[in-house]
Amino acid sequence: MSSGDALAPAAVALGALQLDDAAEEILGLARACGRQLAVAESCTGGRVAAALTAVPGASDVFVGGVVAYANAVKVRALAVPATTLAAHGAVSAATALAMAEGVRVALQADLAASCTGIAGPSGGSADKPVGTLWIAVADADGGAAQRFELAGLDRAQFQGEATALVLRSLRQRLLGLPLS
Repeated sequence: MSSGDALAPAAVALGALQLDDAAEEILGLARACGRQLAVAESCTGGRVAAALTAVPGASDVFVGGVVAYANAVKVRALAVPATTLAAHGAVSAATALAMAEGVRVALQADLAASCTGIAGPSGGSADKPVGTLWIAVADADGGAAQRFELAGLDRAQFQGEATALVLRSLRQRLLGLPLS
């Protein structure tokens, strides 16, 4: 999916898998690869970390997460450059990548994912309408970011879809697949 493509809502993110099944699979893949995971969340408010920590034994591969809702927290806790936020905004590829790399370094993880978006019902613009979501993954080999448009969802639905998409992105990276 290119950065301009729209994503259909509902279970597209994980197919038939539910969040708990997806989290369990991701943790199993991380164990098999010997990788430690971390997350940086803005628009999901900790839901990705909650899905991962709901699985017994998650602590052997999930080191933690940071909910960085305010830009000041993105700067202080995740080392997102203030210049990145000023130039690109909080909801951007550059910020998502900086968040993922920042949490990976701060928590000494092997692989990290991040998300930043506009859950609505307000806050959108012509360039970044309500429903815009950026997800990034980062590891020692670099990072990748992907844009999604989750238009037509209420706030809770947006957060649920965003959580599923972050989990899907972690799964893809653990399997050595490109983000799609």
